[in-house]
Amino acid sequence: MRSFRENMEEFLKSQLMIDIEVGLGPAGELRYPSYTQNVGWVFPGIGEFQCYDKYLKADFKEAAAEAGHPEWELPDNAGKPNDKPESTEFFKSNGTYQTEKGRFFLTWYSNKLLTHGDDILDEANKVFLGYRVKLAAKVAGIHWWYKTESHAAELTAGYYNLCHRDGYRPIARMLSRHNAILNFTCLEMKNVEQPVEAQSGAEELVKQVLSGGWAEKIEVAGENALARYDREAYDQILSNTRPNGVVKFGHPARKMYGVTYLRLSDKLMKQRNFDIFKTFVKKMHANLDYCSDPERYYHFTEPMERSKPRIPLEILLEATEPLEPYPWLKETDVTRRVLAGFLHYILATVLRILRIKVN
Repeated sequence: MRSFRENMEEFLKSQLMIDIEVGLGPAGELRYPSYTQNVGWVFPGIGEFQCYDKYLKADFKEAAAEAGHPEWELPDNAGKPNDKPESTEFFKSNGTYQTEKGRFFLTWYSNKLLTHGDDILDEANKVFLGYRVKLAAKVAGIHWWYKTESHAAELTAGYYNLCHRDGYRPIARMLSRHNAILNFTCLEMKNVEQPVEAQSGAEELVKQVLSGGWAEKIEVAGENALARYDREAYDQILSNTRPNGVVKFGHPARKMYGVTYLRLSDKLMKQRNFDIFKTFVKKMHANLDYCSDPERYYHFTEPMERSKPRIPLEILLEATEPLEPYPWLKETDVTRRVLAGFLHYILATVLRILRIKVN
């Protein structure tokens, strides 16, 4: 990180950068590498726990002994990466994950991830202290098996998230001490687009994570998980960006800090796709303050201050208490203008034809 700071000093001082996403795991995300395609994982496999090296084995045995159960071992019945939850003893209905031993293991496993993220962000804060940037941390959008009891794919990745336990709000609370942004993904996804057998809950997951961030009073940002160029995906992103639309006066009560669009490509630059994308960008800027100087069109960021004191683990875990997500309108003033978008496309096409004829 120090090398990055030194090599990017010019851009940092010019305030061209407004936030720095700190890599906390695979693909930069705060998670265990529980599902890895290049070693054979296939969607929607449940993945596998990543804690069987000698160091974590010893750590778990020590923690179990301190809890009065020196006989407890790491799970040996959680299946293989491409299994389904019900095919394993650990994740099936009334499986090991619901026992005292299972709950202890999952708490230990997820706490290790939480502490890891906190430690790395604390070091990043020291490196960028005084610069006008914010830190950001990316959380993975593991939406498959969300609608099952065990949420198996989330558990193996380190997110101890169940219907009666919030696995994401403790992360948001941890980020709050660093004044960091929670960056989430799969903003474009709808449940109906996923295979039925995957038991996906992408829409509910996005609402849960974003609501948890807002409840902990931190900024939330996001991105689309897959490259998309269609209005349906853009409208879903818009719905999540401002779940209650825009307002005529002032700023919306809840809106995302920023959105990263994936991605610039030859396919995006095809005329029809680019016309649709331009409409999407205009909607994204609906009712935001106009700034005529493009060099100043970004978030105003205060110089980074030292992170607040470390939040005790027991206080972080109080945030596992589930909360009802904030309400999302089924349609907002930025998503329901389908006819307007269609007319814009027709008009752009006509003007392009006329321009060709004139030339």
